[in-house]
Amino acid sequence: MGIWFPWLPSDRRRDDLSPSHREDHGEETSAAAFALVERSQNALRLSAVSPAAARLGLTAGLALADARARVPDLVCLPADPDGDAALLRRVLVDFSRFTPMAASDGPDGLILDVTGCAHLFGDEVGLVDQAVTRAGRFGLDVRAAMAGTPQAARALVRFGPGGITPEGHDRAAVRRLPIEALELAEGDLQALRRAGLKTVAAVDDRPRAALAARFGKAAAWKVDRVLGLEDIRITPFRPPDPCVVDRVLLEPISTDDDILRVVGDLLIETSARLEREGLGGRVFQAGFFRVDGRVRRVTVQTGRATRDGPVVLRLFRERLAALTTPLDPGFGFDQVRLSVVRAEPLAATQIDLDRRPDHAADLTGLVDRLSARLGAEAVLRFQPRDTHIPERAVRLVPANLSPPHRLHDAEETGPPRPLHLFDPPQPVEALAGLPDSPPRRFRWRRVQHEVVRAEGPERIAGEWWRRLEPTRDYYRVEDAAGRRFWLFRQGLYGDEAQPRWFIHGLFA
Repeated sequence: MGIWFPWLPSDRRRDDLSPSHREDHGEETSAAAFALVERSQNALRLSAVSPAAARLGLTAGLALADARARVPDLVCLPADPDGDAALLRRVLVDFSRFTPMAASDGPDGLILDVTGCAHLFGDEVGLVDQAVTRAGRFGLDVRAAMAGTPQAARALVRFGPGGITPEGHDRAAVRRLPIEALELAEGDLQALRRAGLKTVAAVDDRPRAALAARFGKAAAWKVDRVLGLEDIRITPFRPPDPCVVDRVLLEPISTDDDILRVVGDLLIETSARLEREGLGGRVFQAGFFRVDGRVRRVTVQTGRATRDGPVVLRLFRERLAALTTPLDPGFGFDQVRLSVVRAEPLAATQIDLDRRPDHAADLTGLVDRLSARLGAEAVLRFQPRDTHIPERAVRLVPANLSPPHRLHDAEETGPPRPLHLFDPPQPVEALAGLPDSPPRRFRWRRVQHEVVRAEGPERIAGEWWRRLEPTRDYYRVEDAAGRRFWLFRQGLYGDEAQPRWFIHGLFA
């Protein structure tokens, strides 16, 4: 479906006209003749005109001086391309209620891939009518056309009568359009007119080889695409999710119970689809479309792939209750969309004969509920990193972001590590007998410790990409009171800098 807003810049700026202009002209704002002006090619030119100004013969690209000569009392406003783009973006987000496959089509149009979506709105006629109604709520004049391919829909909506083209009749409908519908370069269009080819049908009747020889292969390809003979899919502004389920409501809803009830119904359908495809969801997103065009999206994550609808619904309930900005229904939500943003393969689970409880599942469920209630950044876990430096060996990540990574066998069977680490390591004064011997005694926090047992050294060299990082020799030591420490000597004897001793951790 092609959507075109032919007067988008002027429709957006109608309310910017001053009240004095309305009184002087004695007419409604929507019927006032005005233009938007911007500097182009070292001159002030019209970037867009209102419908009333167009009826007076003014067009975009006309010099402001020439426009003033034709319409002396023309009202001019500064052009705002960024504002126009922002409005089109808002309309694009709102029109995603009709299909997840929505893309912008230039600065004043949209292209929607509505394959399999028309039944949600009754039929194709109902879909087009609702799209026109939604555009009217933004104060925009709109034209719509539905065809088999994006290029055919664009040609019919911008250069033809619009409307719905029956399946298989795209070529016949496009053939009746003028050659401007091909949107070739102006020089190529002028050459076609001089050759007497004024409609798409006249060009279509000519051999493609002759057209490609004269205007290039790109022109021949474009003719086939406009005629619907070649389909080039659109690129949506948001990548399509693996699973999307919509519910268009006859009456808007606004209460929390109704919202959760609809989400629960959508989760039942979502679980069935995921089961058919052998998938499980990791990230679920609920989109709530308000009657006034605003869209609110709420996302929950799970620690592992799941198709359990009640569990996901419980997470949505926790998330909605913990929102910093509550879900404001306004005049109500008339559509709810549930998307599985991230899915992973999920095979059937074999139930144990003794039905032992799955403690891993209980822990994952607890993490998911806490993350939904407190936020993903509030519930963290350690993730190992590829380094031997102890203070860099792990990092904190959201607990439900991805499955925990398994440590390498060498790390699992390596020397024991203390439960308590100091970051950064704390300096100590140590006395060692030989250069590579463990310390005999050390002073830490003004307390002298006599070493009675020691094990080591465990040498950990600095990473090669970090310059001037000295080697560490680690020792596990025990003092006379039975306290165990993890010490290391930074640097080697014989180097320029004198080695220093640090305490890095305490064993329980």
